[in-house]
Amino acid sequence: MNKIQIIVNNGAGTGSAVAVWKETKEYLQENGISYNAYLTRYEKHAVKLAGQICGKIPEGPIYLLVVGGDGTINEVLNGITDFDRVRLGVIPTGSGNDFARNLGILRDTREDLREITACIDQEQNGEKLQRIDLGKVSWEGCEKPRIFGISAGAGLDAIVCKKALHSKLKKILNRFHLGKLTYLMLTVQTLFSMRTFQANVTIDGETESYENMIFAAAMNLRAEGGGVPMAPESVPDDGKISLSSASGIPKWKTFFLLPLLAMGKQGRIRGFDVKDGSEIVMELDQPVVLHADGEYCGDVQHICFHCMKNTLWLLHRCTEKIIVR
Repeated sequence: MNKIQIIVNNGAGTGSAVAVWKETKEYLQENGISYNAYLTRYEKHAVKLAGQICGKIPEGPIYLLVVGGDGTINEVLNGITDFDRVRLGVIPTGSGNDFARNLGILRDTREDLREITACIDQEQNGEKLQRIDLGKVSWEGCEKPRIFGISAGAGLDAIVCKKALHSKLKKILNRFHLGKLTYLMLTVQTLFSMRTFQANVTIDGETESYENMIFAAAMNLRAEGGGVPMAPESVPDDGKISLSSASGIPKWKTFFLLPLLAMGKQGRIRGFDVKDGSEIVMELDQPVVLHADGEYCGDVQHICFHCMKNTLWLLHRCTEKIIVR
């Protein structure tokens, strides 16, 4: 078996990342499992590390673990150069951990590692691992499309993600393991200060126009922003992305509807919409903030979301909503 390759972000999340990495090393050493570890040292370093790991292993599967949060996972996804060979495992240490939560990955380091090593044994015994879709977003002027595992979107959720990246409030709340509250508080603040926008949305060739759009979130998984189920029925291995949007709703009314959104009951609300497609194009009447897995991409007017079907092999046994292929 090739050595397990591990990318570690010791600065992720609630401040517990160092302890999680220590426990990870202890488990691997106790069980005689060989590994190479790489610690991230600056923003986007995980992109570079993932690319280097893919380049240095000449053949066979690449068992790649990420010890970090959603931002680190996104960097790794954007650095992988050979998805056919990479098998990804996650030891979550972030404040939101939406990627892990959506896939039913526990925040229990030793149990996660037991599952990861069991999946490696499973593959080596000839059994197939689970494989899920990823999303890809491009926009005018982008040098390279951005891959996302959870979601990408424009408007309210993107503005909140941009603010959260450098939020002092988030750092404070993280110390008390309350980092998820950052998204709720910033959402309320942003809702009343942002400008709505007009959008022409084309999903698999069919176009609709939306007035006074507040947000449009392209969901590969069902929830973002610390567990908000933007697309409650989204399945990550169906070859489609779910576009969750809100438009034509007065802001004051939206404020009172947020609890229903948090409970995944937006289907009952006029103005909230979820539609699925493999290719989604948005033409906006003004530059709007765009994010991918919470990472700021730019202020843009033309956006294309694309589903990368059956792209990522997982070293996890996920929830029953994921179809084994």
